[in-house]
Amino acid sequence: MEKKLDDLNLQALAKKLDEAFGSGIVSVILYGSAAADDWQERASDLNILCVLKTISTAEMKRAEPIFQWWAKQGNVAPVLMTEAEMTHSTDCFPIEFHDIQERRRVLMGRDLAAELPIDFRYHRAFVERELRSKQIRLRQKAVELLGQPERLVKLMTDSISTFCALGRHALILGKRPAKWKKQEVLAAMGEATGERLGAAQRVLGIRESGKKPAAQEVLGLLDEYLRDVDVIAGFVDSLDKQ
Repeated sequence: MEKKLDDLNLQALAKKLDEAFGSGIVSVILYGSAAADDWQERASDLNILCVLKTISTAEMKRAEPIFQWWAKQGNVAPVLMTEAEMTHSTDCFPIEFHDIQERRRVLMGRDLAAELPIDFRYHRAFVERELRSKQIRLRQKAVELLGQPERLVKLMTDSISTFCALGRHALILGKRPAKWKKQEVLAAMGEATGERLGAAQRVLGIRESGKKPAAQEVLGLLDEYLRDVDVIAGFVDSLDKQ
């Protein structure tokens, strides 16, 4: 796994950021599936958090060629934050900062995530809100693609990673062992809810294998997948709201 990540220019990215910002960098952190031993070369993103001392248009201009180069490698843009923003955002991003704190790889600078006191007061509400909003958005996009099976399958496979991440937090809220690998998250959520979540398992399998279902099966798969997402959201809704 380490070799694959190096092949995708993580070290080159760190060098470019160092050359552009020097002492202005506080921390550069790899997070997400690549830091949780659940990364797949064809399907997973490399998520980077770059924390700077200040961010103005001057810093953004220096970042522009680096971000363009990074995008050409097929990667999503790094997240830019200041240290003050990161410190004061843990109450509104408890899901994201919890995951960064639990699984990360520091590419350069301080291990800023280790120092963060995360505010979990709104954790349950945020998890349910994210599940419901992503569910609604998935349905909205699907309506536009009902006659295009290939794009509909891509819509589902693009969304499964997010639902697995939120499923992990549903397990945490339910005081169950948190899982990181997507297959394990879905299996544990199946146990927690008493539902098999077979459609979500199948969508994940399609994402990992690249083997597409027959066109005539896609609408049925979507119907069952939306139901599985609703089961996960309903599980979170049933938990203590205090």
